[in-house]
Amino acid sequence: MTAPAPPPPSGRQPSPPAAATPHEVLLVRHGETAWSLSGQHTGRTDLPLSARGEAEARQLQPALAARPFALVLCSPLQRARQTCALAGLAERAVIDPDLREWDYGRYEGLTTDQIHAEAPDWLVFRHGCPEGESPGQVARRADRVIARARAAEGPVVLFAHGHLLRVLAARWLELPAAAGAQLLLDTSSRSVLSWYRGIPALGCWNAPVAGPG
Repeated sequence: MTAPAPPPPSGRQPSPPAAATPHEVLLVRHGETAWSLSGQHTGRTDLPLSARGEAEARQLQPALAARPFALVLCSPLQRARQTCALAGLAERAVIDPDLREWDYGRYEGLTTDQIHAEAPDWLVFRHGCPEGESPGQVARRADRVIARARAAEGPVVLFAHGHLLRVLAARWLELPAAAGAQLLLDTSSRSVLSWYRGIPALGCWNAPVAGPG
């Protein structure tokens, strides 16, 4: 995997040039880990895939390895890099730090029930995390990834994490980061960010590893 190019400036993501043909962006959430199975918030903790997560990632290979992606971007965290490699795209991948999972700060490693014991109304997409990232900070990272994907000269695939990808999809649709709360996303799932008559749209969402797409 190669090093990243400098990210574009943050801000509202640009639409593609009028003369360009809009292309799709495929989102791949990494496979299962011990903490995704237990429900613990896994931000910067660099966990590997579980055996099941590895098996799920291998199932992605027939659908992805032969696709003519113009750009393959991957989070630097090993659970995303392993998923990318097992899907057959490691040699084409560029590491993008903006695809890291949400920094949960003091909530790293805690379950939602544990967090609610301290903050009963807490929702990551609305409140962010103490000593971690706010929704606005994650949205700015997502916007930079979107700008980079839209500037590519063909289809793009992103290997990343659940909460980050939910914010990214919300921003693709020109919605606030809080709208990511309404987009459930399973491990090893595939989703497609697309267009409808020049308007950003969802082509599909949360498709299972063995499903069509």
